[in-house]
Amino acid sequence: MNWYQISELEALQSYEVTTSGLSSQRAKETLEKNGENVLVEGKRKNAFQMFLSQFADLLVIILIVAAIISMISGNIESTIVIFAVIIMNAILGTVQHIKAQKSLDSLKSLSSPGAKVIRDGQKVEIDSRHVVEGDILMLEAGDLVVADGRIIHNYSLQVNESSLTGESTNVEKEEGAILGEAPLADRKNMVFSGSLVTYGRAMVLVTATGMNTEIGKIASLMNSAKERKTPLQRSLDKFSSRLALIIMLICAVVFGLSLWQNSKNGFSADVILNSLMYAVALAVAAIPEALGSIVTIVQAMGTQKMAKENAVIKDLKAVESLGCVSVICSDKTGTLTQNKMTVQRIYVDGETITEAGLDISKWLHRILIYDMVLNNDSSIVDGRGIGDPTEYALIECTRHIDLDENIIRDTIARMDELAFDSDRKMMSTKYMIHGVPHVLTKGALDSILERCVSIADGDSVRPITPEDKDRILKKNMEFSEQGLRVLTFAYKESGEELTVENEKDFIFIGLVSMMDPPREESRQAVADAFRAGIKPIMITGDHKITASAIAKQIGIMNDGDLAVTGLELDAMSDEELDKIIDRISVYARVSPENKIRIVEAWQKKGNIVSMTGDGVNDAPALKKADIGVAMGITGTEVSKDAASMILQDDDFATIIKAVANGRNVYRNIKNSILYLLSGNMAAIFTVLFASFAALPVPFMPVHLLFINLLTDSLPALAIGMERPEKGLLDQKPRDPKQGILTRDFTMLMFGQGALIAVSVITAFLLGLKINAETASTMAFATLTLSRLFHGFNCRSKSSILKIGLFSNIYSVGAFLAGLVLLFSVLLIPALYGLFSVVALEPAQYGLIAALAFAPTLIIQIIKAIADAVRK
Repeated sequence: MNWYQISELEALQSYEVTTSGLSSQRAKETLEKNGENVLVEGKRKNAFQMFLSQFADLLVIILIVAAIISMISGNIESTIVIFAVIIMNAILGTVQHIKAQKSLDSLKSLSSPGAKVIRDGQKVEIDSRHVVEGDILMLEAGDLVVADGRIIHNYSLQVNESSLTGESTNVEKEEGAILGEAPLADRKNMVFSGSLVTYGRAMVLVTATGMNTEIGKIASLMNSAKERKTPLQRSLDKFSSRLALIIMLICAVVFGLSLWQNSKNGFSADVILNSLMYAVALAVAAIPEALGSIVTIVQAMGTQKMAKENAVIKDLKAVESLGCVSVICSDKTGTLTQNKMTVQRIYVDGETITEAGLDISKWLHRILIYDMVLNNDSSIVDGRGIGDPTEYALIECTRHIDLDENIIRDTIARMDELAFDSDRKMMSTKYMIHGVPHVLTKGALDSILERCVSIADGDSVRPITPEDKDRILKKNMEFSEQGLRVLTFAYKESGEELTVENEKDFIFIGLVSMMDPPREESRQAVADAFRAGIKPIMITGDHKITASAIAKQIGIMNDGDLAVTGLELDAMSDEELDKIIDRISVYARVSPENKIRIVEAWQKKGNIVSMTGDGVNDAPALKKADIGVAMGITGTEVSKDAASMILQDDDFATIIKAVANGRNVYRNIKNSILYLLSGNMAAIFTVLFASFAALPVPFMPVHLLFINLLTDSLPALAIGMERPEKGLLDQKPRDPKQGILTRDFTMLMFGQGALIAVSVITAFLLGLKINAETASTMAFATLTLSRLFHGFNCRSKSSILKIGLFSNIYSVGAFLAGLVLLFSVLLIPALYGLFSVVALEPAQYGLIAALAFAPTLIIQIIKAIADAVRK
């Protein structure tokens, strides 16, 4: 059936549904029958396929070939150990991949859009995946269309369908059947999943969900299972490839030296094989193969932690950027304030009253109440407001006089409407009231007062005078200076068509002032932002005076700071703005273009900018900002789609927590990388020393494989789970141009690697006094144990005395697990042959422990001195 070719009534009859919507029971049955409203993702690799993919690595393939040759040559024990280690590495890699994917999937589900539908005659908000065919979907500006549908009632709806058709211009929708065949782009009476509502409102009958939607038909071209690598991962991949090249050259040198040393009694297949396996094993041990997966897992764990603290990260790359944020441009309403708008004072009929003073028996009060309730798209269901907080504050106000808004709405039907937009700053609707067509309007005073030609005075209407306007402006100023938000209400009796051009000649009714008090935690969060070197900026649609009053209360605006309106900003040149932008703390009455300009101005000065927003008009600025932050409660689906992060509690303090977490994730990743690379450097330095000194090889291939398995995974992951330190917010934001591998980091990596290598070489040389087998065993044990100790060094820049040994239980667990495995190899005679070790004397175990602990002791002493100096 072509839904666009039939009438609205026929469409409703096809599903045996009315505009009162489906019953909950029928919706449940339909959901069970047809499945959830989701697109099927591209086929993912199963666990076994992931496991096999772990072997698609050049070095692993070379190692497998070497193991097979070893088996053919009769060295079965070595072959078994090599295969065992390779398989364990593959299992670990598979587990890490699955864990990271699950973390990403859970974040996707947290950021899935909502949908407003009519169920059991009530407007309710549900998860988009629970929308079914036959549902009555309510769309308004800012919503993401979550299913295909036929428009039943249209109120100036405009939709951006670029995600489906490629056309960037908005499509104006309409009611009525379309005769004949029509291409997708011309089906003006339909809406399609994935498109964005940019203007107006509509009631829609859902005709297709999930894979049956138009976008579902081309879903095979989409594969959301593939995650793009983050800039950090790409940087590390680039570094790893360079490191691999250097290590391969080192391994070639080691192979040549080993071959030369072992061939003094002549060349043989065993000599070549042993030299080859040794060189390849060194490469496997030296190259941090786990680097990419560890970075992903640490980021995923960090985003999970943020999600628990109400900050849902949509893109992993946003975690990296969070640590660099130096400017936060925050909306006022709901983010810095409680988002619980309450009516404070009402100016009507020349007097100021409270909500309790409203009297429906008075004609002027009654018109005001009609305007507050009817010219309003919000509702309150089960005590929870659905829609704009300003609008349901008006409904709550009328409830204080025991008035049920649903009775008024059921009695007086809406005939036409012009939705609110940021350019007009007003909303108008048309109703038949007491047999007379009325246009009700509400919005900003500066937009409505200039359109008023009359004023309601008692029970009569008279022309508005300049003195009336002065009194109104004075009352508005009085409210604004108290930090109150003011809405202006007006009406007119008119039977003409409701258009933007006809929004004029109104009768002034009155002013309603509201307050959204600052959140209790906002002041502390703003103080934390300043402490962290971040400049918080308030951007709001309120008057400059109102915005400044709130900004001063919470500490954003201080002595010497400026407040600028959108008009004042428009009058400034880029050069003028650049000179004073550091002093501007409040932007009031701004347009979407203003927001983009503010972001660009700060970015030009080299700052990483975070911008919050909740409306359709915020979406361009959210995309332009380095970190776009959408509101999870009041935010439109358009804003959520454009953002990198969603605040589930709409709280500014949550942004500061997310910044701290972002800094901590980056710090932990950096520390994990330091741990991996410094440990690998120790192995390389030791082997190079032995090779150039013409000494026996310090490690058997199986030793290096064991070290790679034991010390490159669990300890590195444990470091990645280190808790945030108190001083994180005392640091300045990280320079985004500065990579991880700075000069200081590289020097630290080589220095710590050399320190460990000295201990390992010392153990090796002491062992050589007895024999080569003892020397190799001591070198192997010392390197393994010293790297396990080194895990504690890399947890923080501070000493273990300051951060506490047991503050990261995962790090202690990884150390103990490694200790058990190491001493199992050293103390169980049955494993000696498998791992090419020999029994040691008790004194030698003491020597190994002392040498392995020595680098950690030195590093911790240096850290303790540095802590004392910083203190």
